[in-house]
Amino acid sequence: MIDTDLKTAFEAAVASTKDLTQRPDNATLLKLYALYKQATEGDNPGTKPGFSDLVGRAKWDAWTALKGTRADDAMQRYIELVETLE
Repeated sequence: MIDTDLKTAFEAAVASTKDLTQRPDNATLLKLYALYKQATEGDNPGTKPGFSDLVGRAKWDAWTALKGTRADDAMQRYIELVETLE
């Protein structure tokens, strides 16, 4: 069970990404994507996209690298990453 305070802080961090003054670099965006997906959906159940889908493959790789990470750990890491961007 995920702590409600952590979930609230995570949701606030997700909302705050929409108000960033600068767009994060692609590597940071991939980390945010992967941590968000791991926190909200768990391990990546999908198959790796085809070779011609470079963006899809990068997202798949980033999310799959977090396999086994607990949702609360992913939420905490997401919050910490967003705090470095604000």
